[in-house]
Amino acid sequence: MKEAVTVRITRRHYDILHGHLFPGGYGEHGAIVLAGLAKIGQELRLTVRDVVLAKDGKEYVIGESGYHSLKATAISPLIKRCRDERLVYLAVHNHLSDDAVEFSDVDLNSHSEGYPALLDIARGMPVGALVFGRRSVQADLWLPDRSRRDLREMLVIGQSVHRLYPRQPRWSANTDKSHDRQVRMFGAKGQQILRRMRIAVVGLGGIGSLVTEYLARLGIGEFILVDEDVVETSNLSRLVGANQNDADNRELKVDVAERHIREANAHARITKLAMDAAAPKVVEELKSADYIFLAADTMRARLVINGLAQQYFIPAVQLGAKVTASHSSRTLEDAISIVRPMRPGDGCLFCNGLIDSTALATELLKEEERRDIAYGVQEPNPSVITLNAVSAAHAVNDFLFDFLELRDKAEVEFLHLSHIRRRNSAVSPTHSPRCTECSCSLPHSRFARGDAVSAISMAAFSSEQDSHIR
Repeated sequence: MKEAVTVRITRRHYDILHGHLFPGGYGEHGAIVLAGLAKIGQELRLTVRDVVLAKDGKEYVIGESGYHSLKATAISPLIKRCRDERLVYLAVHNHLSDDAVEFSDVDLNSHSEGYPALLDIARGMPVGALVFGRRSVQADLWLPDRSRRDLREMLVIGQSVHRLYPRQPRWSANTDKSHDRQVRMFGAKGQQILRRMRIAVVGLGGIGSLVTEYLARLGIGEFILVDEDVVETSNLSRLVGANQNDADNRELKVDVAERHIREANAHARITKLAMDAAAPKVVEELKSADYIFLAADTMRARLVINGLAQQYFIPAVQLGAKVTASHSSRTLEDAISIVRPMRPGDGCLFCNGLIDSTALATELLKEEERRDIAYGVQEPNPSVITLNAVSAAHAVNDFLFDFLELRDKAEVEFLHLSHIRRRNSAVSPTHSPRCTECSCSLPHSRFARGDAVSAISMAAFSSEQDSHIR
């Protein structure tokens, strides 16, 4: 089976590229895209790291045959950069079509003439081209063995996720009757998109158990469930789907979550991973997720999911609920539900000081060493199902509205909902151009690198935690 080619690009890079290709009028324009490459199952995923606009008449010119082309002086430094940084070179131009586009015979002939030489320079990396219509895109990707692939889809990832295709796919009008009321909101197409999605939930406690229920009832087709813990009696006040027998038998939370999902969605496909979020097997599985809900509050889980969002362009969200109290007056100071979206290139958790290196280092210690540091005092954090439900509902709502494009483009914002003050605040995440995770300008950052750099896992923590610039 041939690998399917997909392209993922941030909203910022897409807007820059699309604005250059379609500035108004009827002209043809050119650019060069540099992308990371990841082999994920039967998918070849290209993640756009850089967009270089070609100047009309200087770098993108009319040739002797009357057709436009990129000049060798524009191509040469970039194909060498791709070779050195293990990136994919993609020449870009536009056609004046709308929701369907394809390469012309002239385009394809020029690829046949030029791309074998570019492959030699690229030394093992693919090269290719993208052609854009106003609402469509097609690819001609040349692999090192000279075989060629076209495009299945492009995802434009901001807070919302926009899909582009070579031509619009046909969507069936048939849907499950149990989803009739929600289909009236987002249509049969939306329901089919949900059924095709593979969603990961990392952490299946009070928030994660609610997230899995909401997703199951929405009709998500496939789940990746990650949690190494068992059910305890103290969990029952907030763990949806669990009962006293589960606590008495110390059932795994992934098993309880699977059972509860099937009560609402008998046909769901479920992968259960009863292990730490940073285990190499978990990290490998999460690469194939379409979206990740992070409901585990360890620093190592945050580090892993944050890294995957930046390296492989997997949209994600961190969920939480926090209760703060005054020990002196024994009064509540605040109770907050938290929803923090993670999008590639948009102010990651490291940039915003939400991955604490000291806490991360403590998590790497053996259990007895952690107890020694805490002097044996380990008070559990407060947790109440209603606070969890607010966080879970907002996060799943954002996923639904953003992935099905039910609202206009929205800015990436962290949402903090204070239940004491009855006030919601939307915080724009900060972004450091020196961040080793999400910066597209730092030469060796993780951003968009795909398989060219190692994914963060347990084995990489000790070196990774010391390398970040915040």
